Amino acid sequence: MTTVACIQMASGPNVGANLLEAERLVGMAVDKGAGLVVLPENFAIMGKEEGDKVAVRESDQGGPIQDFLSQQAKKHGIWLVGGTIPLAATDDNKIRAACLLYDDRGRCAARYDKIHLFDVSLVDSDECYTESETIEPGDVTVVVDTPFGKLGLAVCYDLRFPELFRTMLDQGMEIIALPSSFTAITGRAHWEPLVRARAIENLCYVLAAGQGGYHVNGRATYGHSMIVDPWGQVMNELANGSGLVCADMDLNRLRNIRRTFPCLDHRHIVCRV
Repeated sequence: MTTVACIQMASGPNVGANLLEAERLVGMAVDKGAGLVVLPENFAIMGKEEGDKVAVRESDQGGPIQDFLSQQAKKHGIWLVGGTIPLAATDDNKIRAACLLYDDRGRCAARYDKIHLFDVSLVDSDECYTESETIEPGDVTVVVDTPFGKLGLAVCYDLRFPELFRTMLDQGMEIIALPSSFTAITGRAHWEPLVRARAIENLCYVLAAGQGGYHVNGRATYGHSMIVDPWGQVMNELANGSGLVCADMDLNRLRNIRRTFPCLDHRHIVCRV
């Protein structure tokens, strides 16, 4: 049995202020016994303009945000999923939206670059998002061996692409860490059904940490960070604002469900005629 935590924030354009808030919330999670903590997407910066994150991007050799994540993991002896941070891309005008996993010694154990980019115009709204203008997509799925089980990393819009999670399942995935910043509109319509669906169809835990509130750039994010078990039950949830949710994750229960309800073994490849 492992206590896990998802942190929810309403990040702004000031990196230093966001890191202080993240530090406070990580400390709260540790006080509740969490050994694995997940930060939300864009936890370190939600700029006034999309290009603001490019200005603070870091190399993959290190930087203030990476140092912060390493120090927090080592200080508290936890595994820490660092939401997403802006890392250098091949294009000088873009970033990689990188989700970094740090182990309990403060070492970077894995890196996942967000694959699916949010380029949409929302129905019944004047909101339009084109992440591809400032983000360079990744192309590699990541599943990591941890003391808690095999952990797969995904980010926000990835949630809408079940084939990504099937690929991770084929790599042994048992837990999904999902840093996110769903819009208020899409979140109300789709967030919970999608998070629960990914848990149900893969018989896995989903640790969905979101941005939740109003931001300086005028954007409203949905929040509702949640931890969902392999049967699709919401174990804990936080509607809005800064805070966290914790739950006890039981890998023996997950493996028992997979054994007694073996739908994952019943998969068939359907060929086109």
